[in-house]
This record gives sequence, structure tokens and C-alpha cells, in this order.
Amino acid sequence: MIALVSAPSNLGLRPPRHGSVPGAAKAPEALREAGLFRRLLDGGAVDAGVLVCGRYLDDDDTRPAGHVRNEAALVRHARSLAVRLTTILDRGDIPLVIGGDCSVVIGIGVALSQRGGTGLVHVDGHTDFRHPGNSDECASVAGEDLAAAVGLHWPAIANIDGLGPYFDRRRTVHIGHRNDDEEAPEARETLGLVVSAADAIERAPEDVSAATHGVAGRGYWLQVDVDVLDASIMPAVDSPAPGGLDTSQLTALLTRLAPDAIGASVTVFDPDLDPDGRYAELVTEVIVAGLSKLGKGF
Repeated sequence: MIALVSAPSNLGLRPPRHGSVPGAAKAPEALREAGLFRRLLDGGAVDAGVLVCGRYLDDDDTRPAGHVRNEAALVRHARSLAVRLTTILDRGDIPLVIGGDCSVVIGIGVALSQRGGTGLVHVDGHTDFRHPGNSDECASVAGEDLAAAVGLHWPAIANIDGLGPYFDRRRTVHIGHRNDDEEAPEARETLGLVVSAADAIERAPEDVSAATHGVAGRGYWLQVDVDVLDASIMPAVDSPAPGGLDTSQLTALLTRLAPDAIGASVTVFDPDLDPDGRYAELVTEVIVAGLSKLGKGF
């Protein structure tokens, strides 16, 4: 059965303004208020609790070179999430992690690496492939999580407890970046499959899912960043951008990917940018429609 894990981390994001705090940590409770947990629990899921992260600090003025924002707290949270996921997987349940920002991919990777590794399907409006080898601006793991997950980052986050790389590059798929993504060419050279948002929109969802399964196999982790949706549809994210999928396209894709996933995570929704709750309801609908058959292929 699906086991819901709230992981309200904002540690991997840049501050919206100097000295301020990103709102993504409020996402699990905003989605709970929108009915997400009730609807999934009514469908047979179980609530696997909350992992509270450490305090977010805007450390831009004090952080030494070669370190990401909130690094120590982020690593602690990754280890805690890995322990929780290991418990869930050991009892045969299917984790659904509700973030928070997409730095939760690090803790997910730590857990899966300890179990022998698996494929990763990364559905995101950005490649998140910035790393020290291609940028002097590394700081926010939420924009660097995919690179870190396949070992292309500082060891403090890419090789926690000697377990990196967390995912095999040849079994890693990225779907959903915009055509102006600066790191997309390197991602294409490095990963098993990279599909832009424009390509995913043009191709039938069954074609994209078939290509994904051909690379990632079965039993992969499915990471979904809601900024894969077009900015006109989902503006309540850290970095909205035009050219993304609509809700029916994303739901159709997830419906095909979810059954063969060992678990999934949904990240980067920011309730601070959703004062009337309409976008929380939209995210809830996408998750319920697209992920309710998570792991059913096993």
C-alpha cells in the first residue's frame, strides 16, 4: 500500500529575498488542508508521519566556498528520510514523499543506494543539473539535485556515508525541462534519456513512458517537481516558466509511470504563493489522479 511521508524541507532553495525563508516547507500541510491525505487514505494509503527539517538559514553572507546552503541541516534531513523510507520499503509498502523542495531526492537516493540502487525518473521543469563542474554558482540543492543524485557534486551531498552515486546514470531519465535550460546538453550526454517539455507535449504519453521504461527498467523512483507544469497553470513554485505541460498531459504521463515505480516524491509547491488555496487543490487533483496506482505493477 502507499505510505504517505510528509517531508516539509525548504533547505535546498534560495531565499525569495535576502533574509527571508522559502514557503515550500508548508506544502504538506497545505495539501493536507486541500484534501490530499484524506483522499489517499480513503483509497487505502497509510500515513507514515512527518520528518521535520532543521531551521532554514539564509547563510549567503557566512557560508564558506565549496558548500551548499543549509548543508549540515540538509544532510541530517537526508539521513533521517533515508531511515524512514527504509522502514517503509522493508515492510513492503510504497512510499509517497510529499515535499518540501526537491533536495529530498538526496535522502531518497541514500535509502535506495543502501538497498542496491534503482533507476530514477526525474519529472521537472528544469534539469537540476547544475554542479561544480559546470557552474560557479552552486549553492541551492533544489537546482542541483539531479546532478548530485548521479554523483556530480561536492561529496558532502553527493556521497553521504560513501553511498554515492545514489542512482546509475544509465538508468536515469529526465523529463520536462524547457528549451532554454543551460544544463540540458550535458544532461543528454550523461543520462540514459532526456526529454524536453516540448518533446513530451508533442509525443504521445505512451511513447514517452515506453522510452522511459526502456531506460529506467521497473522499480525506479519517480520524482515529480510541479514546476514541470506551465507557469500559467502552476505559478506557485520557486521558478515558474512558460512552455510546460498542462495538467491533463502531466496526469496522463504519471498514470503510465506510477505503476512501475518503487516509490514517488512530489515537490516544490509553495503555499506562500497560493493565498486562496486554488493551486493546492490543483496539485491534489494531479497527485490523486496520476499517482493513486503507484507501485501497482508489482
